[in-house]
Amino acid sequence: MTDKKTDPLLQPLTLGHLTLKNRIMSTSHASGMDDDGMPAERYQRYHEEKAKGGLALTMFGGSSNVAPDSPSVFDQLRVDSDKVIPHLQQFSERIHQHGTALMCQITHLGRRGDATADSWLPTIAPSSVRETLHRSIPKEMDKHDIQRVIKSFGQAAKRCYEGGLDGLETHAGAHLIGQFFSPEINRRTDDYGGSLNNRMRFALQVHEEIRKQAGDKFLIGIRMSMEENRGGLSHHEALQIAETLEREGSIDFLNVVFGRMDTELFLAEKNMPGMTQPLAPFLERLSTVKQAVSLPVFHAARIVDLASARHGIKNNLLDMVAMTRAHIADPQIVNKIISGEEHRIRPCFGASHCMHKKPSCIHNPASGRETLVPQKILKADTRKRNVVVIGGGPAGLEAARVSAERGHQVTLYEAASKPGGQLLLASKAGWRRDLISVVDWRVAELEHLGVNVHLNRYIETPEVLELQPDVVIVATGGLPYLGELKGEEHCNSVWDILGGDIQPAQQVLVYDGTGRHEALSCAQFIANSGAQTLFVTIDDRVGAELGYAERPVHRKELYKLGIEVKTDLMLKEVYPEGNRLLVALDNDLTDEPITMITDQIIVERGTTPLDSLYRELREASGNAGVTDIDALLGSRSQPKSDGYELHRIGDAISSRSLHAALLDAYRLCAAL
Repeated sequence: MTDKKTDPLLQPLTLGHLTLKNRIMSTSHASGMDDDGMPAERYQRYHEEKAKGGLALTMFGGSSNVAPDSPSVFDQLRVDSDKVIPHLQQFSERIHQHGTALMCQITHLGRRGDATADSWLPTIAPSSVRETLHRSIPKEMDKHDIQRVIKSFGQAAKRCYEGGLDGLETHAGAHLIGQFFSPEINRRTDDYGGSLNNRMRFALQVHEEIRKQAGDKFLIGIRMSMEENRGGLSHHEALQIAETLEREGSIDFLNVVFGRMDTELFLAEKNMPGMTQPLAPFLERLSTVKQAVSLPVFHAARIVDLASARHGIKNNLLDMVAMTRAHIADPQIVNKIISGEEHRIRPCFGASHCMHKKPSCIHNPASGRETLVPQKILKADTRKRNVVVIGGGPAGLEAARVSAERGHQVTLYEAASKPGGQLLLASKAGWRRDLISVVDWRVAELEHLGVNVHLNRYIETPEVLELQPDVVIVATGGLPYLGELKGEEHCNSVWDILGGDIQPAQQVLVYDGTGRHEALSCAQFIANSGAQTLFVTIDDRVGAELGYAERPVHRKELYKLGIEVKTDLMLKEVYPEGNRLLVALDNDLTDEPITMITDQIIVERGTTPLDSLYRELREASGNAGVTDIDALLGSRSQPKSDGYELHRIGDAISSRSLHAALLDAYRLCAAL
């Protein structure tokens, strides 16, 4: 058990009239779970799981819009009408019953909006300067626009107060308030532009109006970047802004981030860093902020481990440590600290899946699905069942873990010498090495739960039947599929290279037929070995299936490694020419035939199910190997039948993503 008296993370913090019970929080983010812009039940339940897990403060909203010309471009909430107040009241009551505080983030997007979204109003900004990422060319705000938006902020704050929230924060960063701060974007020559004092004026007036409408007992903060780089706000000027906001009584706390938000790469590597960046990359830089202000300082940026979190609080680098994505991975972080089960916290390793498929964690299938499946697996109220899981990849490990949590007797068989399946290969590919955490955590959980794991065991149908199972779950995965390609025998797969079965040749062509990570990771692995590498894809861009936090990282690596890219090409045929290979392709848009010469070709087209065992077991199963979809989606037990239940999950069904494989296992086994 953790000593609550000495653990820095478990100490209370007084924030104005409010006492937060510990130093751990979740910051605002656009979860994509709104119902017509409102925080209804599923939105609230997502945050309630964190409150149940013990954290002191959960912030929501992820840029809640205060005015009609701030459109919902990434599934935000709307606080620009009284319609939101009953939802906020219900939300507050739900969260407060767990002793957790609740705050909202409000904003006007300014040029970060989209003139073709929602009401199709022109975007606005201090000056008509286009943003690269969101692409609109804004209208320069006149004095009427400025006064209108200031009033909108005040009215939104009043709604938050009437909704029973404990406070709010405004969002500066790349949003409208921050656009006024930035000398790069704000090119005005009136009272709102030029000097730093003038560029601060809009923010000061916004916060003055918020105070006026919400009252002095309502907590108010600002989330702002303390350094934007490339001509944006400097660290020195950001500190001056923070000092002024405190001196004027505008804010009760400061929520600090670093970096810009106006390109995909800035988001992925600076503002919301993922697995390519070190842990807590900006934590030590907060010392200058703490020296500049006496206000409580919040901070979020890849603080996913408790060692970094404790270091930050203990050494007075910050006052509230925001473990936002870590709580998407495991909402029970605080409870596990208190109960002495830190080692069982499901790790966040920065895959950024939650930014792409909001807000789902790549390896917590329950996050974002709180109204559909439980976050915390409870013991089954039925008899203990004999569950046999065949395959120790991610899907099989998850099926075994969840079944054991339900209280069943579970045995897992894996043909290889190590569990992990395709993740053993994926984690060899450069910056994605931390994917192995998905495997390591589940292996440790199976040991804790007493699951009997057999490695180097290729089990066949008679052996399965001898075990007299009640449930058989086939998670045997798939094998590389090169396609019905003439000359397939001259091609190799990503598995061949990453598994070490073959070595890269001098000149290699990597063909990507899926737009996923596999071919890109393999191309980078090959280029790092010194081979001349050409990347060819059927799609119009690299990483077509990936999220905005992943694509730019791959593109950056391709540039750094000198990998040439060719798009819109369909692979047709491969055949020898001398001691080399001739690769025949068609332009997918023009049908123009194209040929290339290479020493080696790697083809990625996903996998084909390895399901022979499943097909052999179907005849003797009680359900003919059919998983009832209605029961699965309704979180109900599968229909009763004579004989054992048989199911297959993950790539043993079809070639999909890691998250899909884990979700297959989770929702099936959570109802066993």
